[in-house]
Amino acid sequence: MRYESRILEIIGTSRTHMTAEQVFLTLKQSCPSVVLATVYNNLNNLYRQGKIRKISVESHPDRYDKNTRHDHLVCRRCGSLADIHLADLTRTLEQQTGFSIEGYDLKIQYLCPRCRAAQAAAPTKNKSSDL
Repeated sequence: MRYESRILEIIGTSRTHMTAEQVFLTLKQSCPSVVLATVYNNLNNLYRQGKIRKISVESHPDRYDKNTRHDHLVCRRCGSLADIHLADLTRTLEQQTGFSIEGYDLKIQYLCPRCRAAQAAAPTKNKSSDL
């Protein structure tokens, strides 16, 4: 496809986990005639081909990432993503399931430093009202 290689390059060089809209805005700088639907179609094709990863977090738009072996920390409050490099669990999963594992996407929930600080700064509720 016409934009596929450029989208793959944008995601591959990004230091963040981009949404389709962010990819669109970046691509539009060099390809002003591109439309958002084209970006979505290309992202879906790249994902189906296994060239990129799609990360879904509840109540947030899907984000896209390079297809390298790593996992993600997901803030349970704001949905921010951070890469984390853990040991590959493929062999362990294959031994436990008896199946050949093609891949997996481990998302570990936590509270990011920004949300942790906001939570600490927020006034605490009266504990008796929580009962």
